[in-house]
Amino acid sequence: MPEQTVNKARVIEITAKDLPLHCPTPSQILWNSHPRVFLPIEETGEALCPYCGTRYILKGGPVKTGQ
Repeated sequence: MPEQTVNKARVIEITAKDLPLHCPTPSQILWNSHPRVFLPIEETGEALCPYCGTRYILKGGPVKTGQ
């Protein structure tokens, strides 16, 4: 089981293996967090949580689709 962290980071870099993205993430302690919210990050490469203001950055940028 990955080590859990307190939700203090304001900018978190994630990778494609972390998709679909939700806040709080599985590595964060949940007892003092907000409800889970899924964040669309694939198109822009960045997402901002509306509850806690944490900014997520997708390593490698937006996910390219077959369009």
